[in-house]
Amino acid sequence: MRTFAVSFVLAALAFQETTAASRHAVGSKKRLTEETMSPALKEMEYAVRGSVVIAADKINEELCAGSKKYNFDHIVYTNIGNPHSVGQRPLTWPRQVLALVDLPEEMGVDHPDASKIFPNDAIERAREIKQGLGGHGSGAYSHSKGVKMFREDVAKFIEERDGGVPVDLENIFLSNGASDAIKNVLTALIADSTCGIMIPTPQYPIYSASLDLLGGKKVGYYLDEEMGWDLNMKELERSLAEAKQNGINVVGFVLINPGNPTGQVLSKKAVQDVVQFCSKHNLVLLSDEVYQENVYDESAEFYSAKRAAFDTGLLESDEIELASFHSTSKGVFGECGRRGGYMELVGFDSKVMEHLYKLASSSLCSTISGQIMTSIMCRGPRPGDESYESHEAEKEAIFESLKRRAKIVGSGLDSIPGFSCQPAQGAMYCFPNVELPEGALVEANAQGIPPDTLYALSLLEQTGIVVVPAAGFGQKPGRHGFRTTFLPSEDEMSRCMGLFRQHHEEFCSRYAK
Repeated sequence: MRTFAVSFVLAALAFQETTAASRHAVGSKKRLTEETMSPALKEMEYAVRGSVVIAADKINEELCAGSKKYNFDHIVYTNIGNPHSVGQRPLTWPRQVLALVDLPEEMGVDHPDASKIFPNDAIERAREIKQGLGGHGSGAYSHSKGVKMFREDVAKFIEERDGGVPVDLENIFLSNGASDAIKNVLTALIADSTCGIMIPTPQYPIYSASLDLLGGKKVGYYLDEEMGWDLNMKELERSLAEAKQNGINVVGFVLINPGNPTGQVLSKKAVQDVVQFCSKHNLVLLSDEVYQENVYDESAEFYSAKRAAFDTGLLESDEIELASFHSTSKGVFGECGRRGGYMELVGFDSKVMEHLYKLASSSLCSTISGQIMTSIMCRGPRPGDESYESHEAEKEAIFESLKRRAKIVGSGLDSIPGFSCQPAQGAMYCFPNVELPEGALVEANAQGIPPDTLYALSLLEQTGIVVVPAAGFGQKPGRHGFRTTFLPSEDEMSRCMGLFRQHHEEFCSRYAK
């Protein structure tokens, strides 16, 4: 019997192996391959984390492993607006509040020694937030638009910013940064492959990448580099007319103010021109305002698209559809990893609002820590509170350092022969125009890569500085350059200015005809 049982088991195992082998043979070809995957995803590009960054990460791994083959000992990541990753310290009070919210009551707000560790205003704010979360804590889902109390903070922030222009709480959606909210609005706008969105050239790649993925058309309008990256209304009309002639149904318009990658801060007139242009041509306006706190030029001032719509009478007459976006990732918070942000929708059809709510609901809710950080960004300590002065001092120190770094990098790059760099009035970036020798253009063509990428890879390999090739943002034909942040320390950015100069001289010599 035992022999029979063993034989039976061995026969069963042999059958299983034969069946598995047969299945493997039948299914040896992967169902999902580059040939069978979505062509839209395959064609989508996102330059900020593209080939140059991939090369930088590989070099960084070599350096961490002790490699001595490079002329530098560390990588300087200036490719992305990620402040904490390059040394910016988090603001103290927001982190104290967030920590207390995350801790169980008995270990945090109700601990007998809590006031010995945390300021009283942080403890009280954490209690308030816990109540706003309905007693469920920070680990539970919230309403798909976001916690009501947090949305009330956002609404009050917008009203104060815009001089009392009223806000409807139901028009506020909290989101995972600004990015998810932008994608949701674009998803609603792109009804079919004929639909197009006007986007600035240069532009932040989330717009081009999202449109590629959604199957929409990119309708570029050029910013005027010689005029400090200003808007030109004739250019807007030209771009729109050309798109219509090409059979594109233009349904939306993207405004990025302050500019990314260009760093300009638009005048009140320019923003008013845009809202009137969108109203005139029945275009939904997507106003990307995530850098609204990053204005360094003392002659410039952030002016929201909503305030412009109010001042031009378009809100009162209900003649504009406006989606505006903000984020905790920028400003002086720099809390990119929290994924906190919001959008406000104004003038949208009620049925469209329902569908956008449905779309938000499909992701359940944005991160609770991001929602909390958004609330804190919009409503910090008030004058007279225990932490008010220290909180404001920390914010001011970060802002003033950013202002100095904007000057260091803008002026430093502009002083290099062969470079032309408009000053960064705001945001976190410079976008220089770089003259490249003919030999470099020939070499780039031979390698099948944009000249900007050849230059950026050379800069990385020679100096350890990571920039984003300008081609990834769009630019006029024949122009070359890159985008760099000025987020690393003042000392680091000053050192980098010398490296930019040395590299450019060496690069031009290498590819001189």
